Amino acid sequence: MKVLQFTIPVPANQTIIAQHEALPYFYPHLHRHEEIQLTWIQKGEGTLVADNNMHNFGANEIFWLGANQPHVFKSEPSYFLPKSKKIINAVTIFFNPSGSLSPLFDLPEMKNIKKFIQQQGSGFQVPHQNVGEIGSLMVKVLNAKGADRIEHFINILQHLFNYGKLPPLSSFSQPQQYSEHEGLRIAGIYNYVMQHYHKAVMLEDVAKQAHMTPHAFCRYFKKHTRHTFVSFLNEVRINEACKQLTDGAYDSISTIAYRCGFNSITNFNRVFKSVTALSPSEYVNNFYRNVNDNS
Repeated sequence: MKVLQFTIPVPANQTIIAQHEALPYFYPHLHRHEEIQLTWIQKGEGTLVADNNMHNFGANEIFWLGANQPHVFKSEPSYFLPKSKKIINAVTIFFNPSGSLSPLFDLPEMKNIKKFIQQQGSGFQVPHQNVGEIGSLMVKVLNAKGADRIEHFINILQHLFNYGKLPPLSSFSQPQQYSEHEGLRIAGIYNYVMQHYHKAVMLEDVAKQAHMTPHAFCRYFKKHTRHTFVSFLNEVRINEACKQLTDGAYDSISTIAYRCGFNSITNFNRVFKSVTALSPSEYVNNFYRNVNDNS
C-alpha cells in the first residue's frame, strides 16, 4: 500500500491504456501514478478519497484524477462481506501527457487541450448531464485500435475542454510530494479512519498507527492534509451519513448519527451543518427535490 507510486502496466504497443473491470470491489488502497486517470463507474458505490477530500460515488459517474494525485475508490463495506455477491464495473482510461504522448500535445493545434490538461491536476467530476456522452466515447476508445483509438481519445479531451470550468475534487493546486515513508504513513491513517469512523476513534490510537506522539501527529497531519484530524474524521462521518440519509433505509436521523460514530444527536446536527451548510432534514429534502426535478 503505497501512496508514492503505483505502476500502471503499459503494453508496448499502446500509449493510451483502456480497460474494463468487473471485480468484487475497487482496489482498496490509497495510491497514485504518473498517468492521468479517467474512470466511469458503471456499477458500484462508495467513497472517493482524492488528496484531502472525500466524495460519494455511485453508478453512472465519471471522475478525472490528475497525474500523481493520491486517491482511492473505497467500496462500501458490504462489498467486503464474506458472502457478498456484489461486483463493481468500471471503464478506465490511463494516459501520460508527459510520456510518449508528449509530441502530440506539443502540436500547435493541441495548445488549448494541453493547457486544459495542465490545469486539471486536482481532478474533477464530469457533469451528470454529460456522463452519457463521455461514457459512450470511452467505450469507443476501449474497443478501438491504432489511429482510431487516438481519434476517439482526442474527441473526449475536446468535449471535456468545451464544458468550461469544472469544480476540482481537491483543494490542493499541485500534487503533494510524499516520500515513500510518508506515503505509507498517510495511507495507513486514511485507511484506519475509513475502517473505524463508526466507533469512538481516539487520537492516541490513530497517532499510534503513525508511530508518533499525539502532539507530533496533529502537527504532521495538518501539514500534509490541511485538515485537523478532528475535521477530517468529521468529514468522513458526515460523508457516510449523507449516503445513508439518501438511501432512505433508516429508522430515524438519530439512528444514523450513532451509526456514524457520533455520541449525541446535538453534536451530529452541529457538525453536519458545519460540513454541508444544511441540517440533515434540509439535506434530505434538497436531495429528493433535485431527484424529482431531474426525473
